[in-house]
Amino acid sequence: MPRPLIGITAYLEAARWGNWVREAVLSPPAYARAVEKAGGIPVLLPPMSPGGADDYARGLSGVILAGGCELDPALYGAARDERVDAPQDHRDRFELALARAAVKAGLPLLAVARGMHVLNVAQGGSLIPWLPDEVGHDRHSEAGRAHLVQISVSSRLGKALGDHAEVTAPHHQAVKRLGADLLAVAWADDQIVEGVELQGHPFGVGVQWHPERGGENRLVEALVEAAGR
Repeated sequence: MPRPLIGITAYLEAARWGNWVREAVLSPPAYARAVEKAGGIPVLLPPMSPGGADDYARGLSGVILAGGCELDPALYGAARDERVDAPQDHRDRFELALARAAVKAGLPLLAVARGMHVLNVAQGGSLIPWLPDEVGHDRHSEAGRAHLVQISVSSRLGKALGDHAEVTAPHHQAVKRLGADLLAVAWADDQIVEGVELQGHPFGVGVQWHPERGGENRLVEALVEAAGR
C-alpha cells in the first residue's frame, strides 16, 4: 500500500547556495523528517496561487500548515502593530485558501504554530495581535522557555499526548475568538488557547507549539495514520 502524501506549507524567500542567490521554496527539515519517520511521504507546497488549493486538497492525503511569521491583522479586522514583522501576503492568501480547501474536503490536517492561527482565521476566528499586552507578561515570547499545557483527555490531542505536555512555543500572537467548528482543547496556565480541534472533521488539529521538533513524534504519527485511512 502506498504511503500517504503529506503536504507541508513552505516559505518563498531569497536564499543563497553556491554562487547563486535566488528566490527559493524553503522549509525547516524537521517537518519532512517527522513525516518520513511517521511513515508518510513529505511534499513541499510553495505559496503560489490560491487557486490551486482545491487541487492540492484532492491530490494529497494530509496537510501540515507549518509555522512562520504572523498573519496580517487586517485579515481578522484588527489594526497592524508596529512591533509585528511585516506580513507575507502571498503566503497568507495561499495558506488561508489551502486551510479552507482541506476543511471542505475532510483532508487530515495538522496546523502548527502560525498554522493554527491560519486555521482559526480561515474559519472566521480572530487573533490577539500582540499577546504580551493582553496577558501582562512576556513568558509566551521567551525563546527556549518550556511551559506546561493542559490538554482535554477526550480530544484527539489528548488521546495522542495525554492530559498535559511540556512544550516550547515562543509566540507573540494567540487565538482570541475561535472560528466556526473549532473547539479549544489545550491551554497554558494563563488560559491562552494552545490547542484546537475541528469538530466533525476526520482529523483537524492545531497546536501553538512545534510537535515536529525533538524525539517525540506522536502527533505527526496521528496525522499520518489518519491520512492513510
